[in-house]
Amino acid sequence: MMQSWWMQASDAGVSLEQREVPVPQAGAGQVLVRMHAAGLNRGELLAFRESGGKPGAAKAAGGEGAGEVVSVGAGVTTLSPGDRVMGRAAGAFAQYALMEANEAMPMPGELSWEQAAGIPLTFLVAFDMLVLKGQLQQGEWLLVNGVSSGVGVACVQLAKAIGAQVIGTSGSQAKLDRLKPLGLDVGLAVPHGGEFAQAVLAATDKKGANLAINTVGGTAFEEEMRALAFEGRLAMVGHVDGVLRAEIDLELLHRQRLTLFGVSNKLRSKAQRASGIPRFVAEVLPHFAAGRIVPLVDEVYSFAQLPAAKERMEADQHVGKLVLRIVGD
Repeated sequence: MMQSWWMQASDAGVSLEQREVPVPQAGAGQVLVRMHAAGLNRGELLAFRESGGKPGAAKAAGGEGAGEVVSVGAGVTTLSPGDRVMGRAAGAFAQYALMEANEAMPMPGELSWEQAAGIPLTFLVAFDMLVLKGQLQQGEWLLVNGVSSGVGVACVQLAKAIGAQVIGTSGSQAKLDRLKPLGLDVGLAVPHGGEFAQAVLAATDKKGANLAINTVGGTAFEEEMRALAFEGRLAMVGHVDGVLRAEIDLELLHRQRLTLFGVSNKLRSKAQRASGIPRFVAEVLPHFAAGRIVPLVDEVYSFAQLPAAKERMEADQHVGKLVLRIVGD
């Protein structure tokens, strides 16, 4: 048996409860991992609510982490017990969790368990938006709304590794100041629902952002459209504001030859979810190993403190990742 955290739906929202459950067994193409640390993600709570989590519904919590391979399932030849890995893992807030072998990435030895635990979801999403779909190039401008989030910070760090210039918006000047050492070129303190397009145009010599990342939702959408450059791209990755509808200026979309895209994995097959990982391992992991990208961990909580970590996340008090330490070295 093992200890595991579960999300419980109620009329008041999503609560957490600790349960004792059987240790899972690795199936074909999977590995069982003894979890050392796991990262928190606001999107997990949103997805649980949106998937029809009615009062009484429950789901194992956690979506990413780092740990040591304990056993491998049938057909797994690339990993062995004792390997240190990081990756997406359903039910990661537990002493043991399963990873798909083709998603389990080698953990750079230069990183701590806590640093590695916050990489898989945020940096894979950032890589999808900036590289695989966004085609961000050296010298281009990236705009990140809600830049202090885990995904936002990952976008800043990855963009700087690519050689792009970054503009970020946040409601807190203090959060923007914390991101300057990571390479944030222009920080715009913008209140919720505030305007920022003109400031983006001014910072880019009236050209606009080549790629914009929306981690906020509908309240930022129209301003982002106005802030884009000719042939600009806009990625939708979050809606923490709860606003799921926004008007589209079709004339602007047509005239500027804009591209809008989403990056959800909800409807993708296992093979599709894993398709970008070989490139991520080849192109991004060397930056971690060389210290060119250092994961920004805001705070580490003990296993028993997950409710407190969730409360801090929902209060939007952090910059970067909140991480749960499950077992030590």
